[in-house]
Amino acid sequence: QVKLVESGGGSVQAGGSLRLSCAVSGHTYSRACMGWFRQAPGKVREIVAGIDSAGSTPYADSVKGRFTISQDNAKNTLYLEMNSLKPEDTAMYYCAASYDGGVLFGTSLLCTREFGYFGQGTQVTVSS
Repeated sequence: QVKLVESGGGSVQAGGSLRLSCAVSGHTYSRACMGWFRQAPGKVREIVAGIDSAGSTPYADSVKGRFTISQDNAKNTLYLEMNSLKPEDTAMYYCAASYDGGVLFGTSLLCTREFGYFGQGTQVTVSS
């Protein structure tokens, strides 16, 4: 059974930093796409960062240069380092994994397999 558990969310002022973690179990994510999604109230869920076994790490334009995605295979953990946070980054953040065998298309955030597994989310609130 695949399980993704996020942690590290919280409330910060604009310009601050947070590091999100996602503990992964029951999934061989080394052969899949992993990603961080977010959803703000009244908005559609969007992917902001991805990573795959080839080492590709694309980002949404809105977070490029401020967010960094990484993974620790020994700890089965995915991370999202978020710096220079803005009020518009306020959202629920979700860790996600694709079905086995997924890879990212070039430098895009599109994966060859569907992101079929999501965690429960961790709230990030950025005040001005």
